[in-house]
Amino acid sequence: MEQRISLITLGVDDLAEARRFFEEGLGWKRAAMESDEVAFYQTGGTVLGLFGRKALAEDAGLHLNETEESDGGRGYKATSIAWNGRSEEEVDAAFVKAVKAGARPLKKPEKVFWGGYSGYVMMPGGHLLELAYNPFWPIGKDGSIELPPPAG
Repeated sequence: MEQRISLITLGVDDLAEARRFFEEGLGWKRAAMESDEVAFYQTGGTVLGLFGRKALAEDAGLHLNETEESDGGRGYKATSIAWNGRSEEEVDAAFVKAVKAGARPLKKPEKVFWGGYSGYVMMPGGHLLELAYNPFWPIGKDGSIELPPPAG
């Protein structure tokens, strides 16, 4: 199996709100596939998908119990995605843009213990978005991360 991520799918409570966040707020373009139940966005070499939270659980074969149903199915997710910028200033600008688009600020960008710069927002739908600058992971012209070679 090739080591790569092809699709990250987020289960959201309000698909229309999540689409507005990405498309109107952040300026992303949705893929040509038309559907009222799912949205896809090309993100470099990967794709981000948005899908109803309950529909995603059902699609995955999860049978939510009463507690999970009553909290909107939030009990089954543990998702964080990251967007890396090329500088601390780019991260700051992205943080402001995300908050203006409707994200809830959780941690303003700051220098972090691993030598980078990072902040978090909660996107519509309750998922975490890390906005980070990592000086050890160069970003290619196409937006891909160029991880350093393994030691040894």
